[in-house]
Amino acid sequence: LSASPCEQVMWNAALHAELLHDHADYGFEVAGSRFNWRTIKDKRDAYVRRLNEIYENNLKKARIDIIRGYGKFTADPEPTVEVNGKKYTAPHILIATGGQPSVPPESDIPGASSPAAGHVAAGRACSDGSASCPRFAGASLGMTSDGFFDLEELPRRSVVVGAGYIAVEMAGILSTLGSESSLLIRHDKVL
Repeated sequence: LSASPCEQVMWNAALHAELLHDHADYGFEVAGSRFNWRTIKDKRDAYVRRLNEIYENNLKKARIDIIRGYGKFTADPEPTVEVNGKKYTAPHILIATGGQPSVPPESDIPGASSPAAGHVAAGRACSDGSASCPRFAGASLGMTSDGFFDLEELPRRSVVVGAGYIAVEMAGILSTLGSESSLLIRHDKVL
């Protein structure tokens, strides 16, 4: 299963595309079906906003405080977290870290500054329909997996760098929805 509602919606869209592709094998004639990225993006974003509102309302009803900010445990004898300069003490403390992808600095990408460097970097997707993406120095011109959800249109070609489940899932979704996709990995197998 996908890790987030955004990913789940996109996985479901890809599943529907795959099922449509196989309909003729089961005797169904489906003519003229087209995929519209804008429609799924708008509906997905509205769905996630609605879910977030529901979750927040449920927490408020349960009288659970949501404290947003950078937190750290203190050396106090009781379990204590300091967030934005204010201390919170409780017998049980839940820290929801909320992860963010990291992009390596240009200096950590072998060959990034070389004129012979190819046109591939961390998740760079070519949406202009050209035969190849323009040459560029590296990861700063790519996108992270979070950027996938900000795409305004389905790229005609895409390159996903990574071998973890998110990279494999994103490459599969992009490919199934119609993007010519490649998955680049540095070892001999995925996952």
